[in-house]
Amino acid sequence: MKVVYMDNNATTRTAPEVVEAMLPYFSTYYGNPSSMHYFGGQVAKQVQEARSQVASLLGADPSEIVFTSCGTESDNAALWGTLNSYPDKKHLITTRVEHPAVLNLAAYLSKRGYRVTLLPVDREGRLDLNQLAAAITDETAIVSVMWANNETGVRFPIEEIAEIVKSRGAVFHTDAVQAVGKIPIAMSRTPVDLLAFSGHKLHAPKGIGVLYIRRGTRFTPFVIGGHQEKGRRGGTENVPYIIGLGQACQLAQAHINEENQRVRNLRDRLELGLLGRIPNVLINGDREHRLPNTLSVSFEYVEGESILMLLSNLGICASSGSACTSGSLEPSHVLRAMGVPFTAAHGSIRFSLSVYNSEEEIETVLKELPPIISRLREISPFWNKRTAEAG
Repeated sequence: MKVVYMDNNATTRTAPEVVEAMLPYFSTYYGNPSSMHYFGGQVAKQVQEARSQVASLLGADPSEIVFTSCGTESDNAALWGTLNSYPDKKHLITTRVEHPAVLNLAAYLSKRGYRVTLLPVDREGRLDLNQLAAAITDETAIVSVMWANNETGVRFPIEEIAEIVKSRGAVFHTDAVQAVGKIPIAMSRTPVDLLAFSGHKLHAPKGIGVLYIRRGTRFTPFVIGGHQEKGRRGGTENVPYIIGLGQACQLAQAHINEENQRVRNLRDRLELGLLGRIPNVLINGDREHRLPNTLSVSFEYVEGESILMLLSNLGICASSGSACTSGSLEPSHVLRAMGVPFTAAHGSIRFSLSVYNSEEEIETVLKELPPIISRLREISPFWNKRTAEAG
């Protein structure tokens, strides 16, 4: 069975060039970059080269790049590192649509003496920046707003948000896991203090991430150990994965225009095709300000899990905006925060593309998905009730 992979916001294929770059560091160049001898020193030079490649993609200085294990660690390090640096400030601001790496930590902190403000979003998944500004007080240690939402692809105006936060004297962190490599980012012109991203979202392997720390930002290490990463993150460097991430960032920088043109065109072709072939379809989120690769679509009166199962049987991989919690089906927190109607929220599907997707794959989905929706609606009591009331 041929696989049509459209779940790239969950994880991406590791690029062949990345695998090739990594292989020598499992066998030939296995030295510890912290060692004093030449054998380890040559590895240290390659780690620094990878750091420069990452910094180049972000428009940052290499000294501002800290390697971590994943995006979740980077987010946790950013929040804990800031809160521990400002022990007298007990207020955190974030949004209702953040990734669990931020939201679950915020919930943990709220039970341990911190005040947490969760900013709402509107029906299009957008923030009210006046509400954000009004929420910041002298007690606010950090504001955390994701660069782009992992479910809907909605992009927040990070540059403008950063200006607001900095003008009020708080630290600003952004979870940029879904944004890095898909849209141009220039940290030299954006007053973000802390930025997190993960390698496996841009064709590097799982198990490597980055925390950008702007020079001069107060930061207490989250992982305490040796002197690695200039004392900002202890632990022997994961050299092969760091090398792979550097190569992936270099590739992403070369493909950034393709991501914003060819991939966007594929996404739009899929979106328009679904709207034209299937009735009662909703597109979730701001259709103008979103990532070029992401389409969140709701099919009313059917269950997303059933759609995914039937697509999977055909080799088509996507993801659902719903999750099973304690045995009962609940719409995702993102769709709930956006106020997506109950009849649509349960039938939400996310298609997320990459540079490896093709027009042929788009046509495959457009061929296979309409009859799946039609079949599921035939057995849906909600759809049958709607049809009876309308007729």
